Amino acid sequence: MSAVVTGLGVVTPSGIGVDEFWPAVRDGHVALGPVRRIEPNPYPVVVAGEVDGFEPDGWIDPRITVQTDRFTHFALAAAGMALRDADLDPATVPPFGFGVVTASFSGGVEFGQREIERLWKDGPGHVGPYQSIAWFYAACTGQISIGNGLRGPSGVLVADEAGGLDAFAAAGGELRRGAEAMLVGGAEAPFCPFSVCCNLGLGLLSTGTDPATAYLPFTAHATGFSPAEGGAMLVVEDEDAARGRGADARAVIAGHCATYTGSQHLDLSTEGLRRAAEGALDEAGLEPGDVDVVFLDALADPRADDAEAEAVSLLFGERADRVPMTAPKSGYGRCYAGAAVLDVAVAVLAMEHGEVPPTPGVRDYRFDFDLVTGASRPADIRTALVLSRGLYGGNSALVLRRPEPIRGDD
Repeated sequence: MSAVVTGLGVVTPSGIGVDEFWPAVRDGHVALGPVRRIEPNPYPVVVAGEVDGFEPDGWIDPRITVQTDRFTHFALAAAGMALRDADLDPATVPPFGFGVVTASFSGGVEFGQREIERLWKDGPGHVGPYQSIAWFYAACTGQISIGNGLRGPSGVLVADEAGGLDAFAAAGGELRRGAEAMLVGGAEAPFCPFSVCCNLGLGLLSTGTDPATAYLPFTAHATGFSPAEGGAMLVVEDEDAARGRGADARAVIAGHCATYTGSQHLDLSTEGLRRAAEGALDEAGLEPGDVDVVFLDALADPRADDAEAEAVSLLFGERADRVPMTAPKSGYGRCYAGAAVLDVAVAVLAMEHGEVPPTPGVRDYRFDFDLVTGASRPADIRTALVLSRGLYGGNSALVLRRPEPIRGDD
């Protein structure tokens, strides 16, 4: 039994919906810009990936909008798009056969800060009743399941960016235990003073002032990443169930592995990231030589870039400079737990379109691997490897395969 992707939904700085998102990513469009959600902005982070033109009206029941944070609005909108893309009505799935797994790093920080400010300024009588649920990491999972009548196994993973890939493994486990379909993904809306201050303390955010050069992973100019909001949700189904209802599999979730090295320094994550990639390939029954493209974590911290470059060099050996690698997120920002999920969505689209999207903004990189820059590159992509890391030693890798045609397919 295989888990297959049948639907995609995205809300990103590069576009809302796959029809806007893919052309922008394929063409290397830079969607970063000035921080506007914090006005005035007293912080050194002035460039970020913000989602323009998104309003919850039309996507979400207004009664739910007032109860929830922006990160949940993104997830609900993306989930609706994914279900429509998969042409899957949850009512047609057995009552306990459809669940949700999301990943979260920040939770509902905008909503939470607003209510805490009311508590501080005006007292407890001015704090709304939804504060207790809107900030919570599991808010997206809960609202997606309630809004779509999903009563199957559900959960949330809080593991920084690596959690975005771990969510697919969790969903795959539920499918093996009898679920027929899962909504999988993650979304973030981290732009409020509380969240920015917390992240500034990590020393990983770029303070560049030019959107064209603020986020340049793997270069001599790398000084951190530009944060972003947004995310993606994917419909992942049991392959037999999907075929049974006549759905097309867009990609196969072939293998996953997570490791934890317990490191307190990013420059010590080489071994853990390499072992995660090897474990994911082993679960997929593949060798490094089978990989056609790698989607890199691309933290843009020099120590982390060194570690990731060494990990892929060890993984691929002499072939390291012949495997196309890319980091599309340099064009729209790194949206924490939603970042790796967006990489998965891009990998699916890259396989379908036969193109490896570029790493926007990057020209002269400092490592001996084949980083795709400038323009997209035509490629026959059968296997994609997605790499992701959390803070202090968490690593995750996911292998996607292009579905094999079945009898009767063209």
